[in-house]
Amino acid sequence: MKTGTPAEPARTAAETRMKAVVVHGAGDLRVEERDRPEPGPGEVLLALEWGGICGSDIAYWKKGASGTASLAHPLVLGHEVAGRIAALGTGVHGLHEGQPVTVHPAEPVGDGRLPDRIAGRTNLHPRVRYFGSAAFTPHTDGGFSEYRAVRAAQIRPLPEGVGTEQGALAEPLAVALHAAGRVPDLRGRTVLVNGCGPIGCLVVAAARLRGADTVVAADKRASSLDLAHAMGAGEIRDLTAGQTLPEDVDVVFEASGAPAALGPVLRAAARGGTVVQVGNLPGTAAPAVLGDLVTREITWIGSYRFVEEIDHALRALGDGLDLSPLITHRFPLDRAEDALTVAADPASGSGKVLLRLSAD
Repeated sequence: MKTGTPAEPARTAAETRMKAVVVHGAGDLRVEERDRPEPGPGEVLLALEWGGICGSDIAYWKKGASGTASLAHPLVLGHEVAGRIAALGTGVHGLHEGQPVTVHPAEPVGDGRLPDRIAGRTNLHPRVRYFGSAAFTPHTDGGFSEYRAVRAAQIRPLPEGVGTEQGALAEPLAVALHAAGRVPDLRGRTVLVNGCGPIGCLVVAAARLRGADTVVAADKRASSLDLAHAMGAGEIRDLTAGQTLPEDVDVVFEASGAPAALGPVLRAAARGGTVVQVGNLPGTAAPAVLGDLVTREITWIGSYRFVEEIDHALRALGDGLDLSPLITHRFPLDRAEDALTVAADPASGSGKVLLRLSAD
């Protein structure tokens, strides 16, 4: 009789396959089956639970492109995700199966060296692979799937008491914290946030965390202003109800990304004040009124993604920051197109729209 280690039972199809949200081109979104990945050396396998829909996901679905990145082949969407570790690859230490985590979605490509003037600002690295991005070919698949293998270096454990639903918002909160951090000191200052989509609302929360005394929120949608108020805005301005932007504001965060907003925003800033551009502006020519930038000596600063502020975001969540008022809709993975439709529709009153990525 032969002896030895018993063979492992064959895995069922349900154990080797998974569902993923894949965009194939403009207007062509599919929930399709793919092989479940295995974690390689230095990787972990995540069982994803929640994913937040971002403007870039909507852009790939609607236009087949986001900014200057265009689809060359199908792409799994999603970079705002959280879940639990399902398996560890070889050489991974300090993490364990079942641990709730989120993901830092950026991976610089190359030796990582940056000029001294931007040392440490890895968000400005010339080549960065980002979850759910078509910037490179082959593209970098995102996390809108039931499982994904992720480099252990990109894993961020969730603090005690923070669930994966809130954990999926750590990435956009990090974007907001980075924007707030572009101004050295907000303590005791008056701040205006123009544009109260999910990022704008999170900038409201971030400005409050950074010590801003008064946060004024402005938008054209009452539902967005309600969310901004819930996130800490002490004053709101409804720009469709005859209200205008305030005057002589110390710091303005422009989060709408609308070129037509730039003139009023620059005028709202105090002479010698600061405007932080958070909303993505078009990559093509667009008219904008910029005269006040010069005559009022305004400092206009860009803000792009984040460096390690995702760690600050997780600390804030662990300290009790509650982002649940921002979550207005939840959809199962199989209804991904419905979720994108709601997130893209200004009339839906949506804030952050989440996808439930796990089957249970």
